[in-house]
Amino acid sequence: MNSINASEFQARCLNLMDQVAHTGKPLVITRDDKPVATLVPYGEKRPTIVGLHAGAIQILGDIVSPLKEPWEAAD
Repeated sequence: MNSINASEFQARCLNLMDQVAHTGKPLVITRDDKPVATLVPYGEKRPTIVGLHAGAIQILGDIVSPLKEPWEAAD
């Protein structure tokens, strides 16, 4: 991921915004070599949790039927 110092970003802001919109690659803005903000293209989809672990989790056995062991609910 590309990064740029805040003072340089301030001087080239409009050109950098056009560049990010055209390439689709985010730009990290730093101050004293520490990241403070990220410029991302508008409308970029964020990752969702739906399907995040697809194929990584395996269900073994029946998860719907009641257990054969007695249990007590807490009051």
